Amino acid sequence: MVDSAVYDFISHLNLQKRSSALTAQSYQTDLEQFFTFLNEDAGEIPAVDVKTHHIRGFVASLIDKGDTARTANRKLSALKSFFKYLLKNQEIKINPASTVSTIKAPKKLAVFMDESQTEKIFNTYEFKEGFDGQRDKLMMDILYQTGIRRAELLGLQDSDIDLFNLQLKVLGKRNKERIIPFSLELKRNLETYLNVKKESNLTNPYLLVSSQNKQISVSHVTKTVKEVLGAVTTNKKKSPHVLRHTFATHLLNNGADINAVKELLGHANLSATQIYTHNTIDKLKKTYKQAHPRSGN
Repeated sequence: MVDSAVYDFISHLNLQKRSSALTAQSYQTDLEQFFTFLNEDAGEIPAVDVKTHHIRGFVASLIDKGDTARTANRKLSALKSFFKYLLKNQEIKINPASTVSTIKAPKKLAVFMDESQTEKIFNTYEFKEGFDGQRDKLMMDILYQTGIRRAELLGLQDSDIDLFNLQLKVLGKRNKERIIPFSLELKRNLETYLNVKKESNLTNPYLLVSSQNKQISVSHVTKTVKEVLGAVTTNKKKSPHVLRHTFATHLLNNGADINAVKELLGHANLSATQIYTHNTIDKLKKTYKQAHPRSGN
């Protein structure tokens, strides 16, 4: 049995915090998993009676069954937010999750594609004929040229596109808006798509829609990206986030200031952006070995 406070919390996220639908759904799934664990491990315990050892036991069970530290920490974050909400509403006196430490995870290098692979997406990959193919090619172009997240892509509306100033507006995490510039090439692709959309009487305010005038789904974005990347790269990981990693890595490799890349990505802290400097460092090492007389070459 899942405590009813969970659904009150999800409503709070949707209505007052205006969290994205994906975030709210993720929190709900994580909290439901926690209470299912409690029911099986200790019997039905209401949220107000949850103790720190219950949460530690849940996190330990996640690791035992093979979840990564990152996944366990994400679920712990959901619990911390939930009990913080209960504390603020004076339903509990102590947040039982506040003293549970996150699990230290090894730093992973960002998976990205090289420039020759991204060129294949737009020069040699054959998208479907008609409106759907044109939309999917534009979708790939936006992801690579702007580095926005999947949820931000899905949230784009026609009104967020400023063709005159070559920029678009996205609503990122924590409901923070940011402006991202784009190229003349992407402008031409957007103009062509928007004209076809209008001629097809597709009036849905969301930018990327189906031929039935419905907003495209999360699964469609994920499936399409996987198919396209599968044709141009041998990387095991083929997700929309790979294009975000690629966007950031290519900018840094070509001399972009890391603080500017941080703003474009919508990162709150510079440390989140620094994972993309790995390839820049590798490139510097290669240049050093090739050019310095004392490098041993």
